[in-house]
Amino acid sequence: MTQQPLRLGTRRSKLAMAQSGQVADAVRQVTGRPVELVEITTYGDVSREALAQIGGTGVFVTALRDALLKGEVDFAVHSLKDLPTAQPAELALAAVPQREDPRDVLVARDALKFTDLPRGARIGTGSPRRMAQLNAYARSHGLDIEAVAIRGNVDTRIRYVRDGELDAVVLAAAGLNRIGRIEEVTDFLSVDTVLPAPGQGALAIECRAGHTARDADLVAALGELDDPFTRIAVTAERSLLAALEAGCSAPVGALADLLADGQIVKEMRLRGVVGTTDGTRMVQLSTTGPVPETHDQALALGRELATEMLAQGAAGLMGERAQ
Repeated sequence: MTQQPLRLGTRRSKLAMAQSGQVADAVRQVTGRPVELVEITTYGDVSREALAQIGGTGVFVTALRDALLKGEVDFAVHSLKDLPTAQPAELALAAVPQREDPRDVLVARDALKFTDLPRGARIGTGSPRRMAQLNAYARSHGLDIEAVAIRGNVDTRIRYVRDGELDAVVLAAAGLNRIGRIEEVTDFLSVDTVLPAPGQGALAIECRAGHTARDADLVAALGELDDPFTRIAVTAERSLLAALEAGCSAPVGALADLLADGQIVKEMRLRGVVGTTDGTRMVQLSTTGPVPETHDQALALGRELATEMLAQGAAGLMGERAQ
């Protein structure tokens, strides 16, 4: 008897389809069941407003979650950085697979690096976080850039450079890797220059929480794709974001990385940054400690760093604090 295919809910963009396709392959391997992609249009896909204006938080996620709750799909794949920090009780974050490269990258004309851009170079990004850090770096290194707010998929953004409207755009390395276009990158931006968004480079596999035996079985099967180190790191990053009471369109960067001595992982370092989009005022702090062994310890690490950042005035740098 042929098994019913598992229905995977995904956004329709080329990047979403690529990353969902990769997850579908992995799920077929661990479950032995066929997986079919169900394309769902989200509010963030159809709105042309800037993400900061439409709230950012959840605009790419809500329609997928609604389809899960209605039973129209069995599980969904999200870019983790798009997920609101509060997890609904009816849904389980079943797996966070191993993270891709979390860095931001530059795609510039004439194969230019960031530090080689001409005076007055126009750099496109839809992210207040990237704007804040690029402007701060430029100011401290005597560079003169103009950050330009843009929307659109990867193709659209890179076309601005190819058509000469912009000198460069900033994108996530992970996305370009997943759609096979990493060779178009002209500069990988060090995390010391631009801290990524909390959860950047990681995927979230979500399904209904195990209220039925079938749901519980799926939670367990998807859990085989979970990478414990990635989950601990992104939990700390998202805890920092939540404690700053900031949405995913706020100018907040965070990265937790593991510090190893040879093959032995010794500690975790969590870095956070928040700043005004013009880059004139920034709060950037880090903390290093033992690798959290539990979800609660990872949450505590993020909260502790957020408390220090708030004590240094972080709240006043975020504009409207997300409710």
